[in-house]
Amino acid sequence: MSGKKTVLKVSGCTVNNGVVSLSASGPTFEALVTPAGYDHEYGIEYTKALALGQSGNEPKFSKVAPEKLDLQKLVLDGTGVIPGSSKPVKDQVESLRKAVYDYIGKEHETPVVQVVWGSLIFYGRIEKLKFSYTLFKPDGEPLRATVSLSFVEYTSISEIVKEAKQSSPDLTHLIVVKAGDTLPLLCEKIYKNGAYYLDVARFNGLTNFRRLTPGTKLRFPPLA
Repeated sequence: MSGKKTVLKVSGCTVNNGVVSLSASGPTFEALVTPAGYDHEYGIEYTKALALGQSGNEPKFSKVAPEKLDLQKLVLDGTGVIPGSSKPVKDQVESLRKAVYDYIGKEHETPVVQVVWGSLIFYGRIEKLKFSYTLFKPDGEPLRATVSLSFVEYTSISEIVKEAKQSSPDLTHLIVVKAGDTLPLLCEKIYKNGAYYLDVARFNGLTNFRRLTPGTKLRFPPLA
């Protein structure tokens, strides 16, 4: 071990044909002060539908929920006390915003980023970004800010479909419609993208996809 301090780094990524890679020209952000800590959350979702008159039920596995990452109390300092921290806080804030938050017009979505800190490597999109300003110059310009960031895991559609086919393709892609189901919501559940509802409607020969009859069996094919 070299003993060298490891900084938190956030880098923009590109997604081509379902493959995530670091962007050579995308914005990056390096923290001068390490966060106070982080929470890495894993979750499982279960269905809990009850039959009429049933008092209880056994939860049935539905899907593995996306992982979540919460970075706690990341400090942005512009006082010059910390080596390399003379960059104005407002510029550091803008650099972080560009890396994780700014909407990409041509992609119609927020950026996919890679978060690296020590042994942690996480790919995801920002869910929440909060700046708390704690120290100011006499003219009101901020000298220090504390940041909280929450990310949700990014998994490409091709990876989702691949995992589904490896585990149980027939069960994964054959759905029995329940009351309240809509085609966009079912597509969101299976493909992580509700925009595929028209393709699924055509595949199943649906003439009125806005009204799904409970009990109907729908097939959700693998994406090409």
